[in-house]
Amino acid sequence: MSNQFDKSKLPSRHVSVGPERAPHRSYYYAMGLTAEEIARPFVGVVSAGNDSAPCNTTLDAQADIARVGVEQGGGMPRRFNTITVTDGIAMGHQGMKSSLVSREVIADSVELSVRGHCYDALVGFAGCDKSLPGIMMAMLRLNVPSIFVYGGSILPGRHNNKDVTVKDVFEIVGKYAAGACPLSELEELERVACPGHGACGGQYTANTMACVGEAIGLSLPNSNMAPAPYSTRDQIAHAAGFQVMELLARNIRPRDICTREAFVNAARIVAATGGSTNGALHLPAMAHEAGIDFDLFDVAEAFKTTPYMADLQPGGQFVARDMYDAGGVYMLMKSLLGEGLLFGDCMTVTGKTLGENIEKITWNPDQKVIYPATAPITPTGGVVGLRGTLAPDGAIVKVAGMDRLTFTGPAQVFDCEEDCFAAVEARQIREGSVIVIRYEGPRGGPGMREMLSTTAALYGQGMGEKVALITDGRFSGATRGFCIGHVGPEAALGGPIALIEDGDEIMIDAETGVIDLNVAAEILENRKKSWKPRETDYQSGAIWRYAQNVGPAYKGAVTHPGGAAETHVYADI
Repeated sequence: MSNQFDKSKLPSRHVSVGPERAPHRSYYYAMGLTAEEIARPFVGVVSAGNDSAPCNTTLDAQADIARVGVEQGGGMPRRFNTITVTDGIAMGHQGMKSSLVSREVIADSVELSVRGHCYDALVGFAGCDKSLPGIMMAMLRLNVPSIFVYGGSILPGRHNNKDVTVKDVFEIVGKYAAGACPLSELEELERVACPGHGACGGQYTANTMACVGEAIGLSLPNSNMAPAPYSTRDQIAHAAGFQVMELLARNIRPRDICTREAFVNAARIVAATGGSTNGALHLPAMAHEAGIDFDLFDVAEAFKTTPYMADLQPGGQFVARDMYDAGGVYMLMKSLLGEGLLFGDCMTVTGKTLGENIEKITWNPDQKVIYPATAPITPTGGVVGLRGTLAPDGAIVKVAGMDRLTFTGPAQVFDCEEDCFAAVEARQIREGSVIVIRYEGPRGGPGMREMLSTTAALYGQGMGEKVALITDGRFSGATRGFCIGHVGPEAALGGPIALIEDGDEIMIDAETGVIDLNVAAEILENRKKSWKPRETDYQSGAIWRYAQNVGPAYKGAVTHPGGAAETHVYADI
């Protein structure tokens, strides 16, 4: 053991110290612990591991390796699991309503397990999209010393002598529907696109939030982009378990690390990597846990001055493995810091500042994935915030890899994703139109579904650059094309998106950050008078409960008052 600890001020004293805790200790003896082990700090090791999808299948094994690191650092690991909902499997049907709800359930379940068992620190392992922010939200909520570990991405598949990911499978569905490829090609691709363990390989939501983990300081440097099959993942897991004990010894907590400046750093990494628009949903939610006011517009402000630097799918060529081999997130951050675009004095889980960590990085001039900030792919970020008469509470669009940044056209309106997808399959989408999918917001969905099945099918039909799509729902990080999400206020609240009729002109300008509905105010006012709220099919259960509590997307679609309303912090019980 490298550290000695006094449990008199740690939460675990409530379940392990003093004669009155003899019944509690009896449970630990039943599990084979010794008196010396019970006297150590208790460290929760949470894994989102399961058999739902390849994103999660290695997490339990990695978490078990972290246990060894915790023990060697002087702690007593206590492993437990949380759920995931895997977006690639939930996509395109009613199951997707569970996805964003699962982020809150993950955060809540981690909180409850840590509170109930009085753990002193936390190491968290996640793979699928919502499990990453969900576990980091719990860390910020509890504020015990914590380290976040991403389980790693999948390696790319190979098809027709090129790298492929699950995005290509979603897109070939549209290609097949358009009669542009035989069924045999679709079946051949689906068998090779995902060759093993790990999360989706492009700069989709999982890898975006994995980059956030490093940029915001909750993950060890250059740890999260290592693919799941790489043996370095074992070393990373062990190091995380060992290092969390150093954080506990020094009382370095997540809220010491995740300051407002750290959230700006994280937003810049989302933009610089052409990351998922979901980053602008999860960063406000994480900030909310720490009592920091950081909404969609704060995220968008950081985007405005951030160069787009990483040539990653879906807008670019490369996948997470290539990013890791090129030098990882810290390579990109070294160039940003050199141009004064990051706050280098933010603390990290190394116990050193971001700037001190970056000092150890040497720029690799031979790699092709990460462009320098002085000569980026484009001078401003791969993700843009929008606002206007159609979205007074904001909206967001990923522009990475797009040539066209403005679009004006007549609306083609659908009140749910299924209706739109059916129209896409029936080739009823008109070139030049702005597709509107509404009543898919956090409250109206409920659950704010992603629309990858629809956007990918459009791309597969060759319509990806010929239409725009707006929704009060969300998009997958794998979505490409002129697709605007998070439109607020959402339709269920009577926002402008609820009042659009077929043929209304919609103007989108991603260069100036404007999205307008070109309909006279008095006409909209008359439409509002006849508008009525809709009831969903979810009138009980977890999704109903979520709909009763969820707030607007621009504030992160959160379900409780957050850190600003706290009268105590768990870590100080």
